[in-house]
Amino acid sequence: MEQFLNSRQEEMLGLLGQLVNIDSGSRNKAGIDKVGKILKEAYVNLGFDVQTVSQEVQGDHLIIRQKDAKDPEILIVAHMDTVFRDGTAAERPFSVKDGRAYGPGVIDMKASLVSLLYAVQAIKDSERQGLDNIEILLTSDEEIGSITSRPMIEAHAEGKKAALIMEPARKDGSLVSARKGGGDYTIRVHGVAAHSGIEPEKGRSATEELAHKIIKLHALTDYTEGITVNVGVIQGGDAVNVVTPEAVGYVDIRTTKLSQAEPLDRAIRDICADPDVEGTTITVEGAINRPPMERTEGTAGLIELIRGIGAEIGIEVTDTATGGGGDASYTSAAGVPTIDGMGPVGGNAHRDDEYMEVGSFIPRCRLLAETIVRLSEK
Repeated sequence: MEQFLNSRQEEMLGLLGQLVNIDSGSRNKAGIDKVGKILKEAYVNLGFDVQTVSQEVQGDHLIIRQKDAKDPEILIVAHMDTVFRDGTAAERPFSVKDGRAYGPGVIDMKASLVSLLYAVQAIKDSERQGLDNIEILLTSDEEIGSITSRPMIEAHAEGKKAALIMEPARKDGSLVSARKGGGDYTIRVHGVAAHSGIEPEKGRSATEELAHKIIKLHALTDYTEGITVNVGVIQGGDAVNVVTPEAVGYVDIRTTKLSQAEPLDRAIRDICADPDVEGTTITVEGAINRPPMERTEGTAGLIELIRGIGAEIGIEVTDTATGGGGDASYTSAAGVPTIDGMGPVGGNAHRDDEYMEVGSFIPRCRLLAETIVRLSEK
């Protein structure tokens, strides 16, 4: 496989450039479907069946299996959407400089889409087993919370022995063995307006009430347990001389264990159940919507397997936990041993200087291919 992949590096970079130069933000259905069409044609040419799961608003999802596959045991998940607005690809198109590839979505995760495709090609070229043991999901809305793809991922995770998620490896090359879960809440406070100079006593300040709630919510943070609560945005008031009648706080929460979700949700609602400022009322919207990816025994076993493969092909494999969410959370919560970060090495995702280390393209593609093969031998 090494010789095959080495001979394809320029071809891989060419396809990567083609994909990067297509605007495919999560709300750009046409762009995502254009990316999907290119990849669908490539997999069909390799003898795979590709099922299109049509979406009205977001891009279509793709379900990819070898034609003779029966009950594949490995689920591989990658996403085709990016966070970038339309026109970004034209403003700063794909480029390679000093060993790094640049462009919108180059590492998160268009390089992974290419790496996955060529890992499949490398397995086929080597005539080794594994291709009938994988099911690939290419999704269109990961960057906005996997709104329509989550049920699909959860359904296809059922019965799988392993899940490989194609987010990029960390800057230091580490795979991801744990991710925090998360949720979003909106705290709306209703008060009573009054002139702050003439008759302030008639007012009931929504801003003051929200301030009380922010202090209590932030007190739920427990770094030892990996729980964080952050009121990151607050809004309220139209004039400095008016007692604020309405105020809103937007809350981000993170957890490390599935068991933390319900108690934290209950604590947030309990805090907001009773006002500290008499005459104000509070409503709470939102929920914990992404479970954590926990480092289970099964995950640890996968890491050891991949670490052994890495040693054989000259890659030191390390793993780490991260606070960001991802689709690995859904496969992990379904009880499937899951490894994330199976894509190439890069960094600065979602930024103008997002990059992929070109030198990692072939080695990480080979690591992925060898992992598929080895998991299929077990």
